[in-house]
Amino acid sequence: MWFRRDLRATDNTALYQALQSSPQVHCVFVLDSNILQQLPADDRRLAFIHSALAELDTSLRQHGGSLRVLHGDPATVIPQLARELNCQQVFCNRDYEPYARQRDAQVAASLTAEGRSLHCCKDQVIFECDEILTGQGKPYTMFTPYMKAWRKRFSALLAEPVPAPLQGAIATVPAAQQLPPLADIGFAGASLEGLKVATGRSGALDLLQDFGRRLKHYRSCRDFPAIKGVSYLSAHLRFGTLSVREAVTLALADGSDGAECWLNELIWREFYQQLLWHFPQVAETSFKEVYRDLAFPGEDAWFAAWCEGRTGYPIVDAAMRQLNHSGYMHNRLRMIVASFLVKDLLIDWRRGEAYFAAKLLDFDLAANNGGWQWAASTGCDAQPYFRIFNPVTQSEKFDPEGKFIRRYVPELAMLDNKAIHAPWLAKSLPAGFRLGQDYPEPIVDHAQQRELALALFGRTP
Repeated sequence: MWFRRDLRATDNTALYQALQSSPQVHCVFVLDSNILQQLPADDRRLAFIHSALAELDTSLRQHGGSLRVLHGDPATVIPQLARELNCQQVFCNRDYEPYARQRDAQVAASLTAEGRSLHCCKDQVIFECDEILTGQGKPYTMFTPYMKAWRKRFSALLAEPVPAPLQGAIATVPAAQQLPPLADIGFAGASLEGLKVATGRSGALDLLQDFGRRLKHYRSCRDFPAIKGVSYLSAHLRFGTLSVREAVTLALADGSDGAECWLNELIWREFYQQLLWHFPQVAETSFKEVYRDLAFPGEDAWFAAWCEGRTGYPIVDAAMRQLNHSGYMHNRLRMIVASFLVKDLLIDWRRGEAYFAAKLLDFDLAANNGGWQWAASTGCDAQPYFRIFNPVTQSEKFDPEGKFIRRYVPELAMLDNKAIHAPWLAKSLPAGFRLGQDYPEPIVDHAQQRELALALFGRTP
């Protein structure tokens, strides 16, 4: 059993199938050198994964086995391990990202050449690949029709957890192949410090239970970053310490308006997964061909200010500081800062996408790419290019008392609830507060940049 983004022993399709197919199963996780070599030594995701692996190993030990952790290129490591252990079958849960598809194809080819086999199972989504298509047999490129088709096909039976899999024999591993300290693989600086999300399977279940008590209020609270309105489960769904079936089951069991809204968000997740599967080119370029050669005139200094949270727009700066500090950003804020980067600063959405990819604990290629292309109007979205968020009105609407801004931009804490959204428009500022020194003036004028964005996007045929 080859664990990847499914770091749990229960409700795990591939592990269940492996135990059903063999009298003994060897469990392995590969620290993928192809991925690790691209990460900084203090990448907090490694700390999150390491914690989850430790808890997974504990769970396996409670059932007589343990987790083998190897380091290297999976395309070499997995076939070699199967050969050493004389395993005839390798089980894993399917991954839909371009790199993962290429990696799994290489592993499958190597195993097949030796008379072995790779079995990929559906686990991280309810519906995958070609399971939901239009009446013409084509993939959906608009969310609402996809959502309706998803709901029409959905059966409550599909949301029931897979039977508890730990009923077969799981092999133990030698000490030399057990989970190494992060320092041993070059990530001594990776730390859970600053993370607001509990880790591991236990952390996932605690958050799921907590969210279950708040789920009915999800629709009315989810857009306000200063209150506890969202699930905070995205990282757990990303790394599989929680299964999507458990999430959907919670939504169905609750049945409230908030639960219906959250179920739609889970469907959005699957929409972006199937989009990446059918159109892998979106990982590199715009979904809409007309925008693939768009020349963004934004300045590098503006991009640096956006990354560092010093644009002079408080809600944007607060959101970026939250990301840099904790590896998390509220979903409403992701839309605001993405729109600001592309439509106000006129900077290529791929630069923002890459920055999020480097910083987000819950980074998921499909969701991150889909969200950025949605904000940039380059993706498969019914709304045209002239949807441009006004950062001031968004701030006033979703952080009306400035609580979120004050948390992450403390130099503005003394401003009143009106001035804090746009200090440069305030008729008077507190004594001792100097705009341009204590806090930057806006690096661009939103009204002017909006017109430039409309001209930039609108000049394409």
